[in-house]
Parts: sequence; C-alpha cells; structure tokens
Amino acid sequence: MKYKLLSFARQMALTLLVIWTVVSLVTLLIEFVPGTPATTILGETATAEQIANFNAKHGLDRPAFFFSISSENGFSWNGVDNRYVDYWLGLFKGDLGRSFRTDRPVLDMILERYPATIKLALASMLVAIGIALPLGVLAGTNKNGIIDNFASFIALMGISLPTFVIGPFLVYIFAVQLEWFRPTGSLYPEDIILPAFTLGAALSAILTRMIRSSVIEELGEDYVRTARAKGLSERTVIYKHVLKNGLIPVVTILGLQLGVLLAGSIITEKIFSWQGLGLLLLEDGIAKRDYRLVQGCVLVISLTYIVANSLTDFVYKRLDPRIRLS
Repeated sequence: MKYKLLSFARQMALTLLVIWTVVSLVTLLIEFVPGTPATTILGETATAEQIANFNAKHGLDRPAFFFSISSENGFSWNGVDNRYVDYWLGLFKGDLGRSFRTDRPVLDMILERYPATIKLALASMLVAIGIALPLGVLAGTNKNGIIDNFASFIALMGISLPTFVIGPFLVYIFAVQLEWFRPTGSLYPEDIILPAFTLGAALSAILTRMIRSSVIEELGEDYVRTARAKGLSERTVIYKHVLKNGLIPVVTILGLQLGVLLAGSIITEKIFSWQGLGLLLLEDGIAKRDYRLVQGCVLVISLTYIVANSLTDFVYKRLDPRIRLS
C-alpha cells in the first residue's frame, strides 16, 4: 500500500512538472511571435486609444513575467504583478482565461472542439491497427518472402510521406476524381474517413514494422514449439499466443503515438477543415495571437498525452501481469 502511494505521488509530481514546463515554455515563446494581439485582432487601422483600451481590458499592458529586459531600462524585476502569475492563479481555479478575439471563456471553446479531435485520433488509431495488424502478421510469418517485401515497401512509403502530402493526394483521388467523399468539413459521419486515413497511414507503417519484428522474435520461443507439438493450428498459435505476447512493444508505440496524432492533427485538420482542437489552435489561436487560447489548447493536448501514457502503463499490466512498474 505504501509503495502504491509513493508511486502515485511520484506520478502526480511528474505530471505537475510537465504541465508547468509546457505552459511556461508556451508562455515564453509566444511573446517572441511577431505582432501583437491588439493589432492582429483590431487591424492595422486601429487607433492608439483603441489599442490601449484593448490591452487594458485583457491585461496586456502589464508585464508578461517576473522580469523584463528592454534596451531603455535594461533588466527590471516586476515582482508577482504580471500576467504569468495571474494565469496560474486562474488555472488553480479551473479558469483558462477568456479569448482576446471572441471574449468567450477559453475552456468553453476548447470543450466544443476537443471531442472532434479525440474522435479523429481514435479513428486514426483504428485505421492504423486495421492496416498494420494483418500486414505485420503476414510479413512476420513469411520472413524474407514476397509478402514481407511488399509489407516493408508499404511501411517505408507510409513513413516517408508526410501528412501534408498524403492528405491532398487522398482529396484529389477520392473527393475530386471519384467524388466519393466531400473534400473538407466535419458535418457528416463519412467526413472523418479521409483525415483518419491521412493520420493513420504513417502510424500504420510504424506499427507494421513493430508487429513484424515482434512476430519473428516470438516465433523462435520455446512455447511456440510446445504449442505446435500439442497439435494446435498455426492460426491459433499465431493469433492466440504469439500475437498476445508480441503486443507489449506495440502498445508502447500506440501510447506514445497518441501525442504524435494530436500534434499531426493540426496539419490534417487544416487540410480537411476538420473542426477540432488543432484547427482552433492554428487559426483562432496562433494566427490571431490569442495567447490565452494557445496556452489552453497546448495545456489540454499535454494533459491528454499524459493520460494516454498512464493508460498505456495500465494496459501493460493487463497484457503481462509479470510486469511491475517502478
């Protein structure tokens, strides 16, 4: 019991450290982005009075951090009267601030888009698993054969082609030429197919190689020879014994790749106009210099990544009870 409490406390401390680091880095880096929220949102024709009122309303007339450096005053200490401290005080209350552009609570805007991004990420994972599982097993059971070489070629293609190449290609083939799907949007259920295949293609390539390696490694184990000696069919040996034991490294990749999917969804959502968190971050956050919205989106993506890693650890135990997490 004591060990579990210590492990939980260590995990929570690590989580808080990651959150603090991510939010602090985003807060720091966004200050170096050219342009200001006032001129970006109000336009170049905004008067000095309008800009001053905008900055005062959103607290942008106050220092960003504990200290500031300028060519005129040099290094100056601002104390706790700064936007960085105010943001953290708001986070402790569950308040992510308000959008500079829409004046809506950032949390409400994120909750509207978050389900769409999670749905796209999960659909992409299903696509990747649906492609990689049979292809990886076939490649592993036919080592150095034609099927193995074909699977290796497909995997290499999937890894080499970025999403901004695969996405427009799928749009041209299936939306423009064949007219099976709409090129953009997220209004109808079938609109998720093209972006899910775009995101899932690269992940399926990685998983195919992982499954192939795992199957080849497990086929050389003693328990496989024992299972065959008992008269079990090759299908049973592969899918009931070999694949189960070989899934542990694959689960690792899946857990880690969820963060990659969330990051990659920014480009994919832009290509397909998928109304998710990535498009919100790119168009309404970064493009409009909406600092609070950028901070909130990155914070939620980081938390999702942490939760995914925790779930991965839990699945470890289910797949192999012998595993003990330190």
